[in-house]
Amino acid sequence: MLEIIYRDEHLIAINKPHGLLVHRSSIAADVSEFAIQLLRDQIGQKVYPAHRIDRKTAGVLLFALDKESEIAMQQAFMENRVKKQYLAIVRGFTPDEETIDYPLRKENGALQDALTKYKTLEQAELDIPLGKHPTSRYSLVLAEPETGRMHQLRKHFAHVFHPIIGDRTHGCNKQNKMFKDKWEMETMLLHAKQLRFAHPVSCQEIIISAKLQLEFQSVMQLMGWAYDE
Repeated sequence: MLEIIYRDEHLIAINKPHGLLVHRSSIAADVSEFAIQLLRDQIGQKVYPAHRIDRKTAGVLLFALDKESEIAMQQAFMENRVKKQYLAIVRGFTPDEETIDYPLRKENGALQDALTKYKTLEQAELDIPLGKHPTSRYSLVLAEPETGRMHQLRKHFAHVFHPIIGDRTHGCNKQNKMFKDKWEMETMLLHAKQLRFAHPVSCQEIIISAKLQLEFQSVMQLMGWAYDE
């Protein structure tokens, strides 16, 4: 049963768990369950994805309940009129605040502007040697992507040498292996915390927030962090 965190006549949002695909994909032909299908079956009506988040990312996933709202919300996302907040656990000690302004390349080779702002919420140093370092350092960051490029946060944090823990494509293989071997944790620690936007029909401001999934919470506990949802 999916956790529904917002619903009205036109929109519905769930707290997507880590590992669930939004919709059927050719790169995951062996997967039989998708968020769009599960939600449709759960509420007994058709739903339309308003945006996408990665399979390994958890958190707020928004759907429309009619075609007009779908078109309006997709346009809002494309025009960056939806404010997004993410939580991520990354390698190393990050600066208090930073803006990552680093263009990202599309599949066809074209460059796109990409801008991410983030601030550091917590830091931890574990007494666990890794490579040439006698300890392991981590940061909890609140990230606000100003643009919506594919894998933007994953690529941006890797670019500044603070890759997201559990990101197998853009992350640190040594860190990911340690989390798997030591704590049996393979989840990518990226969580879509909040969406803020003007409702496509009423124009009222809507704020939708999602609580951390259990996998993320367990690593927060491991780090000794308490986070007020």
